[in-house]
Amino acid sequence: MINKSWDEFLNNEFKQKYFVELSSFLKQQYQNEIIYPQKTDVFNAFLYTDLDKVKVVILGQDPYHQPNQAMGLAFSVNKNVALPASLKNIYKEISNQLHVKMSDNGCLIKWARQGVLLLNTVLTVKKDCPNSHKDKGWEIFTDHVIEYLDKQKQPMVFMLWGNNAKSKMNLLKNKSHLVLTAAHPSPLSAYHGFFGNNHFVLANQYLTKNGLEKIDWRN
Repeated sequence: MINKSWDEFLNNEFKQKYFVELSSFLKQQYQNEIIYPQKTDVFNAFLYTDLDKVKVVILGQDPYHQPNQAMGLAFSVNKNVALPASLKNIYKEISNQLHVKMSDNGCLIKWARQGVLLLNTVLTVKKDCPNSHKDKGWEIFTDHVIEYLDKQKQPMVFMLWGNNAKSKMNLLKNKSHLVLTAAHPSPLSAYHGFFGNNHFVLANQYLTKNGLEKIDWRN
């Protein structure tokens, strides 16, 4: 059991043929390669954010591929780990939008516990090899997650960052949800459509409008 609120969904996914094949691939990978995050952290996004508490979904690409970074929440690192470049850019954008000072703490569990589901389109990666677990089955899983969330009654904001995340846009049919898209916050693309996206302000305005407590984006 990862989180009781997600159990029905996850147990159903784990039994499906694609996931059995994905699990077999991952078992071999963890035995023979250096894979991030560690096995016990892969589903942390679901552990820290209850299904019925989801307010915002931030969708990225795949986990950090350098040592001691990936910890199961998209864009997050554990405390006392240097901020990766993508997270620095996220913090810079928050600071610019909300006029707050961000610390050097890269752990985003505080966001997750407020209802921010920090999800990547692919949940594992081989050391030093971004996108190495692409097209192995994770995209089917995260498609199903997005479709499941889209059917929930509570209002949600979906932030799709980067092309991998934007590819999920066609899965979002519920007109009551707010869908925001931007470039990925990595240094390669942040200046071409991430900076200035105003997502954090727009998300909080939407939550307030729908009678929900806004997210405290300070870290």
